[in-house]
Amino acid sequence: MTDYNFSRKESIGLRDKIAPGSNSQSNNPHLSPSLLILFLSVFVDLLGYGIMLPLLPFYVQAQDGGAAMAGGLMSVYSAVQLVSGPVLGALSDRYGRKPILLICLFGTACAYLLLGLANSLLVIFLAVFIDGLTGSNLTLAHAYIADSTTSENRARGIGLMGAAFGLGLMAGPALGGLLSGYGLSVPAMTASTLAFGNTLFGLFILPESLPPGRRETKPVSQLFSWTGQFTSLFRRANIQKFLVALFLLNLAFAGLQTNFPLYSNSRFDWSPAQNSYFYLYVGICAVLIQGYLFGKLQPRFGERRLSLSGLVCMASGLAGMALACQSWMLFPAVTLVALGTGMSIPSLTALVSLRVPDHEQGRLMGGTQTLLSLTNIIGPTLAGVTFELVSISAPYFLGSILAVGALYVASWELKKR
Repeated sequence: MTDYNFSRKESIGLRDKIAPGSNSQSNNPHLSPSLLILFLSVFVDLLGYGIMLPLLPFYVQAQDGGAAMAGGLMSVYSAVQLVSGPVLGALSDRYGRKPILLICLFGTACAYLLLGLANSLLVIFLAVFIDGLTGSNLTLAHAYIADSTTSENRARGIGLMGAAFGLGLMAGPALGGLLSGYGLSVPAMTASTLAFGNTLFGLFILPESLPPGRRETKPVSQLFSWTGQFTSLFRRANIQKFLVALFLLNLAFAGLQTNFPLYSNSRFDWSPAQNSYFYLYVGICAVLIQGYLFGKLQPRFGERRLSLSGLVCMASGLAGMALACQSWMLFPAVTLVALGTGMSIPSLTALVSLRVPDHEQGRLMGGTQTLLSLTNIIGPTLAGVTFELVSISAPYFLGSILAVGALYVASWELKKR
């Protein structure tokens, strides 16, 4: 079945960890208090990120930069994360989650401080580079969950972090818009203060999740090999197809965040305010699905069924957005997309995590962050090209096809087990 030994819970057996009926309601596992502390930390982290993300183009504009320069910022961020994710994950396997997470939180605080003080484009790019280099907070949170949960509630823990992510991204832009009325430096300084506070919170409140006896023992020099850390994951036959499925479903979704305002404006003549309300609706759906509904569905149906059902919902919702002929049709369609991503991403992530030993969870989550960074680089470009050269609805049809591809790959792997 597999070519390594699990260092924990060997008596459960791999098939019990991933069987659809293994997570029965009779178990009714509860999440540990440490995960609730982690939830708060992730929420505060994403609150700061949400404050800054919509304002980045204005920081560039204030230094006489243009739209291309502003777009390049996100490419730099994703490209740096592409390299740093697996390395930081591997370092957390070696030294524990808490110290590496604290370094990341501190790096984020310093990056926001630099943005608040920026007086040139060079300083802005330096701030974004530092934030990308230390921007694996959510990756480390997922590794922390893998350390702190049993097979029965791992997907629920990952879903809880998704809810914290959604809450932060909902509240952050609104707070950033309010603070920007007092000057561009105020949102950056506020985000930096939140990040510094979060660092102190983690230092004194958050317990370590990976005890010394379960840590990686490889020499430190081997942990800094990006190609080794990333490519070794794809040599594991038991998770290859799940990683491909995660890549495809994230690629299906990545370009739509930047493309949707163009689509809604071209087809329905929506204003920026209408798009903001729509994004708020999507955020509310994400929080309710991942923070509440998923916790109810997972013990009843298990990760296997939820991952496949989620991909069906996602493919259907994206196709519905492409076919919408009236603006109100976008809302039920995007509800399906939110339901699909809310069920499939935590379920697939948990299935992958349960097939990797404890001392490699950080490297695994770093590798999945690299996949996500790749989709964030490829997705917006792919959506933009198809939007301009094919049709305005083409990115959504393409996303639906990619979700069907993820469904096929995931179901192929699950049928073998």
